[in-house]
Amino acid sequence: MVWNTNLRWRLPLICFFLEVALVVLFGVFVRYDFEADAHWPEEKRHRNIASDFENDFYYRYPSFQDVHVMIFVGFGFLMTFLQRYSFSAVGFNFLLAAFGIQWALLMQGWFHAFQDGYIFIGVESLINADFCVGSVCVAFGAVLGKVSPIQLLIMTLFQVTLFSVNEFILLNLLLVKDAGGSMTIHTFGAYFGLTVTWILYRPNLQRSKERQSSVYHSDLFAMIGTLFLWMYWPSFNSAVSNHGDAQHRAVINTYCSLAACVLSSVALSSILQKKGKLDMVHIQNATLAGGVAVGTAGEMMLMPYGALITGFISGIVSTLGFVYLTPFLEAHMHIQDTCGIHNLHGMPGLIGGIVGAVTAASANSQVYGYEGLLHAFDFEGTKRNRTTELQGSFQAAGIFVSMAIALVGGSIVGAILKLPCWGQPADENCFDDEIYWELPEKQENAIYHSEDPALKPETP
Repeated sequence: MVWNTNLRWRLPLICFFLEVALVVLFGVFVRYDFEADAHWPEEKRHRNIASDFENDFYYRYPSFQDVHVMIFVGFGFLMTFLQRYSFSAVGFNFLLAAFGIQWALLMQGWFHAFQDGYIFIGVESLINADFCVGSVCVAFGAVLGKVSPIQLLIMTLFQVTLFSVNEFILLNLLLVKDAGGSMTIHTFGAYFGLTVTWILYRPNLQRSKERQSSVYHSDLFAMIGTLFLWMYWPSFNSAVSNHGDAQHRAVINTYCSLAACVLSSVALSSILQKKGKLDMVHIQNATLAGGVAVGTAGEMMLMPYGALITGFISGIVSTLGFVYLTPFLEAHMHIQDTCGIHNLHGMPGLIGGIVGAVTAASANSQVYGYEGLLHAFDFEGTKRNRTTELQGSFQAAGIFVSMAIALVGGSIVGAILKLPCWGQPADENCFDDEIYWELPEKQENAIYHSEDPALKPETP
């Protein structure tokens, strides 16, 4: 096969080139943060860090571990539902995430931690890099099965760059609050991915239609990813919040929202299916929408009942999206969304942005206390002249900025990925591991996928 020959040379060359470039850039620009450095600068002495246990590492590392598992295990296994694309789902997610975190450390470092000609990184830098890659994993879901690993690396290169620009505009210029990334991670990642897959539309994808469905064991593996994501999402939404009450609120609100989301997703899935049976696609995906929808307002005084309402609504919206909106988008707008990221990340991300804007605009000293209000929204610092109503307006503006950068950036990147030099697989080869991976013995593989009952192995 011609593609296999091209892959043999193109993929190694691109991987080696990108990694060598990263090594050079890290050597020139990246240094340890003062809390990770062996030297004792004046700042350490000023803070009187006499014990290593006062290091920020001990506060942040547990959250970092959880977020790291979400990126590499949660997102990876969530996409194993395709019956013959599990190796690629997990393996390519591993590849793009490993490259993406390195590039994100550089891009986010240049925007947020560039001092005296160097980027200083610590454990919080690692968390933020994982957040950035989380957005790439979201976009990966839209193009799953239809692009080559080379295209994924190129997409990651550009998306991480655009993510960093969007994040800088929202967090440093508009000064919005978005600890869980409803706008910066989910909304941006979803609409970027949807735009890319729209540009890469394949009218003849029916040639591989039989491989676009799941089987019993592939859905079971995907459910493993769901459970990892569901359990660790409170850490995701609270990982970079300020220590103390804000971080505590983010965990509680996310916990409540996710729990409510499960019930509404299960209820609606049963209502919308024949004979009241549940659809595993809904349980794998819509049950996570509550974590997305509470991301922006998670560290605000949303109140537990508000988090329950947010999760309940997002579960309904997400499930309806899988049943009605995904088929409509493919049939009428040529958007082939393999994983349904619009339903899990896109619409819940918009809900999260709106909830964050309303919660910020309605904040007052009775709910937060005077000092608490100043601290929660940084009104005592760079935003000391802002009112809560104005903060809510900036929060709403953040939604539109994320959408605009995602749509424009996705169109440009989609056009770049459409170039024939990246080795996009043919329509009849989509959603198939065999084109990229050495699979178990062919005889065993043929028996496994055979429709002939006589070839199936006997059940003991």
